Amino acid sequence: MIKLLRALAIAVALAFAAPSIDFAKSQPADQKASAKKAQKVDLNTASEDELRALPGIGDAYSKKIIAGRPYAKKDQLVSKKIIPSATYQKIKDQVIAKQPPKK
Repeated sequence: MIKLLRALAIAVALAFAAPSIDFAKSQPADQKASAKKAQKVDLNTASEDELRALPGIGDAYSKKIIAGRPYAKKDQLVSKKIIPSATYQKIKDQVIAKQPPKK
C-alpha cells in the first residue's frame, strides 16, 4: 500500500511540475523568436559580418551581396543571380531591402 501511495504522489508531482517546466523552457525561445523578427538584416546597409550570420551565407556570398547593392527588393538576390534560390529561401524571412529616404 505504501508503494502505491508513493507512486501516486510522484505521479501527481510530475503532473503539476511538467507543464511549468515546459513553459519555462518555451518562454525564452518565444522571446528570442520575436527579437529575431524585429531585427531583420538590411541588404543595403548590412556589414559582411551581419550577412555571414545568415544561414547559407559565407564570405563569398556576403561579398557578392555587398557588390550588388543597392537592392530595391530582397528577391533581387535571386534575379540578379547573387545567391541561388535555395539559399534565398533560407534567409528570405530574415532580410529586408530598405530604400533610402527621398530628398
